[in-house]
Amino acid sequence: MLYTSVGMLTPMADGTPFQSASDQSLLVYFGQEITPEAHQRVMKLLWLLQSKPVTGIRNLHPAYTSLLVEFDALTLQQDELEAILRLYLDRIEEVRLPEPRLLEIPVCYGGHFGPDLDDLSSMHGITASQAIELHASAVYVVFFLGFVPGFAYLGGLPKALATPRLTNPRRSVPAGSVGIAGDQAGVYPFATPGGWRLIGRTPVAMFRPDRSDMNLLSVGDRVRFVPISREQFAALEKMRT
Repeated sequence: MLYTSVGMLTPMADGTPFQSASDQSLLVYFGQEITPEAHQRVMKLLWLLQSKPVTGIRNLHPAYTSLLVEFDALTLQQDELEAILRLYLDRIEEVRLPEPRLLEIPVCYGGHFGPDLDDLSSMHGITASQAIELHASAVYVVFFLGFVPGFAYLGGLPKALATPRLTNPRRSVPAGSVGIAGDQAGVYPFATPGGWRLIGRTPVAMFRPDRSDMNLLSVGDRVRFVPISREQFAALEKMRT
C-alpha cells in the first residue's frame, strides 16, 4: 500500500477523532499539537492498517498529528469505515513499533552551500560554528513526506535555531540544500523554489527513481546531520555520479 502525506487539518469541535475530508477520504486525528506522543499514535495506526489492510482503503497519508484515509466509496460507506477504524484505535496501545532506523546525512555548512547560515546565527546571537554544532547535535524525526518526492519534514530542531521562513522565497533552491523553517528542518531533494533558510548542503541523493526505495527517508526514521568539509563534499558527490 502506498502512502504520501498531507498537512494538518482542523479536528471536529465535538471531540470525535474523525473528520470527513471528502466523499472518499476520512481524517483520523490525534489532537492539534505537534508532539512525539501524537506522532507515535499516527505511526501506530498506520502500522496497524498496513499490517492488517482493510478492503476498500486505497491510500494512507500520515501528517504531523493525523492520518488521512482514502477509500473506495463504492466499497465502503464512511460510517462503515469509522466503525472499522474505531476497532483499530481500540488496539493502538497494544502496538509495539519496530526500532526506527537512524540515518546520518553528511552536510557541508555555510558559504555558498548555506547562504543563510550567517544571518540565521546573527538573529539568534550566536556564531555560525555554534549554530552548526547545535544543528548537528540533534536527532530528528521524520514526521511525514510531502511538498515534492523525497522531501521529509523533520521535527526535533533545537529551539535556539527556530527561525521563520524567508520573507521572499528563492526562485530556485539547489538540490541537497539543508534548510530551516520555523521549528522544522528539511532537505530539498530537487532544485525547486523554496523559502526555507539554507544553512548547508548534502551530496547525498534524497530521492532516486533507480532505487527500490526511491525516498532515502521514510516516516518514523531518525536523522542525524554530520558536518563535513568541502573536500569531503566533493569526494562524496563524485562517488555518487
